[in-house]
Amino acid sequence: MQLQLTLPDESFSMGLGQALSQALPEECTVFMRGQLGVGKTTVVRAALRSLGVDGAIPSPTYTLAELYSVRAREAQHFDLYRLVDPEEFELIGARDFFGRPALRFIEWPENGEGVLPEPDVDITLSVADRGREAAIVLNEKLEGLKDELSNSLFEKRIQVVLKK
Repeated sequence: MQLQLTLPDESFSMGLGQALSQALPEECTVFMRGQLGVGKTTVVRAALRSLGVDGAIPSPTYTLAELYSVRAREAQHFDLYRLVDPEEFELIGARDFFGRPALRFIEWPENGEGVLPEPDVDITLSVADRGREAAIVLNEKLEGLKDELSNSLFEKRIQVVLKK
């Protein structure tokens, strides 16, 4: 099942992040795809802020990983843009990150192919005539969340089209 969204401006991208934080389970892996500057980090920051992260939320472009603990819940944000080889991610202890329950957002997952778990949610952002578009694919385990996610997006005035 795929959800197709139109995000006319940054506030709608932030709305997507907020909706994700409300709908996704405590343990979930979200792949964030799209070209440089399309808004992946904006969506993730909004999700983390909505979960209750205070203070600065830096992009993990140089550190590869930022970890957060909010309301007895762990959130992880990875940016694999700078990886040349997936083995590099393995060397910094990637398996340790995935061995515990967390909501994890992974930007540039194609750079960690073979090391990363399968995604529960796969989001591709792209530039559109006006703003951005988002294609969201939920795995079979989370297909039941499509209505909850759609409703949360609708509340934020984000137009949703369901595709099979």
